[in-house]
Amino acid sequence: MPAKLSVNVNAIAMLRNRRDLPWPSVTGLGRIALAAGAHGLTVHPRPDQRHIRFSDVPEIRALIDDEFPKAEFNIEGYPSEDFLELVEKHQPEQVTLVPDDPSQATSDHGWDFAGQASLLKPVVARLKKGGFRVSLFADADPSGMSAARDTGADRIELFTGPYGACFDDSAKAAKELEKLAKSAEAALAAGLAVNAGHDLVVDNLPPLMKSIPKLAEVSIGHGLTADALEHGMAGTIRRYLKACGW
Repeated sequence: MPAKLSVNVNAIAMLRNRRDLPWPSVTGLGRIALAAGAHGLTVHPRPDQRHIRFSDVPEIRALIDDEFPKAEFNIEGYPSEDFLELVEKHQPEQVTLVPDDPSQATSDHGWDFAGQASLLKPVVARLKKGGFRVSLFADADPSGMSAARDTGADRIELFTGPYGACFDDSAKAAKELEKLAKSAEAALAAGLAVNAGHDLVVDNLPPLMKSIPKLAEVSIGHGLTADALEHGMAGTIRRYLKACGW
């Protein structure tokens, strides 16, 4: 089965936040994306609320519950107590934990699963007790997948930023794809499902799908939002679904 498409709406929120106005509407464009066939919505609420605001989270939860009950809500972030309480209050289907410093512009590295096991294991246990699927942001490193499994998580999300940065260098892109494929194989062998995300676009998705045929989900925001400025949100979702193999 092709990878499911979760639309990260942070870039939409960031554009809205440039002015104290209600548009572009995060829930409005989320509705268009889901109606066009996207399988879910992703948010990354940061402490400074520079894009997704805490007030957006219940509105997105209500949109999915009321209009698209088969879709999934994915909340990603660093597992601070405030973040965990936000997750527990709004009940996403999936929680993706990332090792971000609050000051980072965007996620740019995965967890050190062995080195940060004492942090991750109790957090994962708490989330799983709450009924959430837990995914952990991961670098393309096959050697770390056993330690990722040992945290108790259900999935990893492979950080595809280095691959996405190779848009003008096919030889380098091939090497990054090989690393991602080997990491996915190691994760699957360890019993983890595999998601992927960061700097994915229509052109680089098909080679990723070919390299990781059992990829469960891709989470895409910046490139998809940029594409929507040209093609509209509904047309963009159709383009991305096709690139994912749907």
